[in-house]
Amino acid sequence: MKPNTNNIDNFLQQHLDDYIAELVTLCAQPSVSATGAGIPDCADLVENMLSVRGLQIQRPKTAGNPIIVGRAAGLSERTLLFYNHYDVQPPEPLNLWTSPPFEPTIRDGALYARGAEDDKGEFVARLAAFDAVKAANNGQLPCNVIFVVEGEEEVGSPYIAEFVRNHSDMLACDGSVWEGGGLNADDRPGLVLGYRGILAVGLAVQSMNRDGHSGGAHALPSAAWRLLWAINSLKGPDERLRIRGFYDRALKPSALDASLLEKLPDPEAKLRRQLEVDAFAAGRQGKAINRAVFEPTCNIQGITTGYQGDGMKTVIPSRAEAKLDFRLVPDQDPDEIFALLQAHLASEGFSDVQLSRLGAMWPAKVAPDDPLVLLTAETAEEVYGLPASIDPLVGGSSPVYAFAKPLGDIPVISAGTGYSDNRIHAPDEHVRLSDFMNGARHLARILDRFASLA
Repeated sequence: MKPNTNNIDNFLQQHLDDYIAELVTLCAQPSVSATGAGIPDCADLVENMLSVRGLQIQRPKTAGNPIIVGRAAGLSERTLLFYNHYDVQPPEPLNLWTSPPFEPTIRDGALYARGAEDDKGEFVARLAAFDAVKAANNGQLPCNVIFVVEGEEEVGSPYIAEFVRNHSDMLACDGSVWEGGGLNADDRPGLVLGYRGILAVGLAVQSMNRDGHSGGAHALPSAAWRLLWAINSLKGPDERLRIRGFYDRALKPSALDASLLEKLPDPEAKLRRQLEVDAFAAGRQGKAINRAVFEPTCNIQGITTGYQGDGMKTVIPSRAEAKLDFRLVPDQDPDEIFALLQAHLASEGFSDVQLSRLGAMWPAKVAPDDPLVLLTAETAEEVYGLPASIDPLVGGSSPVYAFAKPLGDIPVISAGTGYSDNRIHAPDEHVRLSDFMNGARHLARILDRFASLA
């Protein structure tokens, strides 16, 4: 155990009530990015929480909600960046909350409020770690620290990539700790090393100026059928995409990635129980489900066409629309995939299908043997007493890409205060006080030893 560890833990234990009080104040301030409610006041509160700790504050202008940047100098030239967000999801439905969402309440060893975990609890735990490391090092930080706290994560971080590109000098760092982290469903500390990218698109067909009578189906073109044929051209029952060039840049798992995937729990029984799944995509079973995360996908989010009311209405739909998303693995580029999709539709005779781009995120992944990953795993086991469960890649997407590549392919890891049932985005969101404490202990160890990775 490192010399500073006891001092860090003692400091956090002695000041835990102070940090919970600070979290209560932050959670009591609404900050719903979907509606804008409370956003300016919450941004000011976050700025004050950083500035009272002596961080130098900058608020560069963006097209969206304020982004707060706090900087503190350390003894090493190395720099660690913490990413968080102060915005929260809408609290509705209000009637399902045991206590009001913006009236933080402690019961049964947990703090209940909107944002208590996602992401205000995470942010305050990092402030606690920051304070503890300074206290354990006689008021000094072992390395430089940057806090980036944005206000639009819950609406897709539409401006964060542009912000990082425009301010890469300000944000230059050697590694980053992303939001999230903590205990997984097996109550083991969990590390996520990568996120798939996403390309979301819309497809639309207009076959006539109004719906036709289905008695004329022998002659009149159906937008519904036209759209279905176009979608059907994209992939087969084997789940393989038929778009030429789609897999050309798809990264295969390394031997170390494959080893980590094999160590993850078999998800089949749990998924069958939770979702009542009869058969999985491509007939996969057992740990093959885990390995398939390195397979890019095409998903139909929804199809809208024709009549779906009660009874029957014998019409030929004149318009049909669908929304799709492609989950992309590392080295695939959403821009390139969009161009390949356009070319595919044209080559298959579907130039009449209107294609629109709805959104994109790039994939991002850190190598399993990166020193920051190893440090995070080592300190997690020290705090939780269990080896960390490491996911080399997860199915979802994240704005991690907006920082990792533009800042020089920096390693990005997660360590935090969560567990499998925080009810984030749902009524009765909460953070357990024990998880808050352990998350702060873990974060402090990472910060305290980051300079030694040089």
